[in-house]
Amino acid sequence: MEIGIVGLGAMGREIARNLVVAGHSVSAWNRSGGHVDGVRMVETPAQALQADLTLTMLSDDAAIRGVLLDADLLSGARPGLVHVVASTISVAFARELVEHHRKAGIAFVAAPVLGRPDVAAKGELNVLAAGAPAALEKARPALEAIGKRIWDMGEEPPTAYAAKIACNMMITMAIEAMAEAVVLTETNGLARERFFELILGTLFGCRPYQTYSGNIVRNEYPPGFKASLGLKDLRLAREAAAGAARALPMLDAVHGRMRQAVDAGLGDRDWSVMAQVTLAQD
Repeated sequence: MEIGIVGLGAMGREIARNLVVAGHSVSAWNRSGGHVDGVRMVETPAQALQADLTLTMLSDDAAIRGVLLDADLLSGARPGLVHVVASTISVAFARELVEHHRKAGIAFVAAPVLGRPDVAAKGELNVLAAGAPAALEKARPALEAIGKRIWDMGEEPPTAYAAKIACNMMITMAIEAMAEAVVLTETNGLARERFFELILGTLFGCRPYQTYSGNIVRNEYPPGFKASLGLKDLRLAREAAAGAARALPMLDAVHGRMRQAVDAGLGDRDWSVMAQVTLAQD
């Protein structure tokens, strides 16, 4: 399959490598250039849309709007193209994209992913896919090359982004829960290591707790998923909540904590650095 990629950030590079390994012919455009073995770099994003399938992995709504929509590139895409947007975008913008793709006469598949760059490198992402059945079937070989499981989120693309935003919201809640639990236990004489051994072996032996408890134990937050991007996703969650006219107090709390971390200059650290803010509170 001929596959174009728009955006070769940390996730996009790993996705591109796995598509090449799977035998696809891959071309890519990236604003800041770059190189991935086996990938043909093109000079414009419009060229990346001249494929059987194009996968967009830009950072947010504004980037996609600036690169693809402002220049009306969808209208010049190859006929029959399936456009897969793997970015985490707002539900409102996803609805707008549905209309843009309808007018351009090309298929739109939502495919935000669960997983960090190290997971992407192994081809073990969880893909939250939504779109018309025929478009999803055409995209399946590419999605199978980058993920260990494709989760069917239905036929409406905005649903997949709502699910992804909700997942990221819950991860930050888990991080904050661990930090607050450490405040209670450590101030009463229990070491973090022993407390996490307890919870990982009993009530909370799941991936977010396993992944981020180690950072909290060491009080080290090396770059992974950036706190600045986590704050963006929590903002998207708050926008979705506002659109539903619902109050979500736990969401407001973790958004506030992540905002504190970013405002403290920690935006490039792993998003679990929000725990450091909680633990440092007087």
